[in-house]
Amino acid sequence: MIITGISDEAGKTIEAQIKIHKSLGWDHLELRLVNDKNVAGELSDKEFDDVVRALEENEMYVASFGSAIGNWSRHIGGDFSKDVSDLKISAKRMQRLNVKTIRIMSWVGEGVEEGFWRDEAIRRSKELAKIAEGNGIVLLHENCTGWGGKSAANMLEIKSEVDSPAYKLLYDIGNVVSYGHDPVEFFNTIRGNFDYIHAKDAIPNPEGGKSSNFTYCGEGAAMLEEILTKVIREDGYDGTISIEPHLARIIHNITGTTGTEEEFAESYYKYGQLLNDMIRRIKA
Repeated sequence: MIITGISDEAGKTIEAQIKIHKSLGWDHLELRLVNDKNVAGELSDKEFDDVVRALEENEMYVASFGSAIGNWSRHIGGDFSKDVSDLKISAKRMQRLNVKTIRIMSWVGEGVEEGFWRDEAIRRSKELAKIAEGNGIVLLHENCTGWGGKSAANMLEIKSEVDSPAYKLLYDIGNVVSYGHDPVEFFNTIRGNFDYIHAKDAIPNPEGGKSSNFTYCGEGAAMLEEILTKVIREDGYDGTISIEPHLARIIHNITGTTGTEEEFAESYYKYGQLLNDMIRRIKA
């Protein structure tokens, strides 16, 4: 089992990200942003070379890439060529680092008819899956923004419709609560059908709908420890569990994020320690 985290929530630079992961006893990180640029498309080749050098010098590995493909910044009616370009750039970089998986979503659908959103998300996902197959990598669709993230049933449907060994599911436990779903019902639906986990926790919106009230792991309503216990003890899950705290630093609000790098690192470290302790309890 790999325990890691989306490292840019610990700090901007790759050096800061590596430092905090090492302090947590982790030798992997989930790579998304470095100096506020996405590694899967925005970093220049020179900047990526610097990231590779820092990882190699510190004997650190990458569990997965976190891309912007199909995410909250991209509409289903927008330019799909950007997603294709990001994936092709990512594939080369992933091969260089021996990374097998990359996180995606299934596009914003505001203002379009539901049927179009569904069909176009599936069409685009199939095209991306073919590219992934040809490059020996795997797409991980997360229950977040997008048609496929609207429900656990949609997650299963988009996976079934794409029908590719290069298209799998990423289960973000905290997003379930953040998007107003019941954690037990969601888990029972998706159980046994995901290949990667994000450990996040949140408190639901008392008025229903979306919530951005995120908490330290185990302090919210996501039933994080209960679900991880079932996944590890009963289902034998031995894959990656990656923290995405969304506390001091939230990518959606990155331009408005306040606080020092030290505060980002401290909250991330505390979160990681809480997860380490939780995993130890589960495995005891």
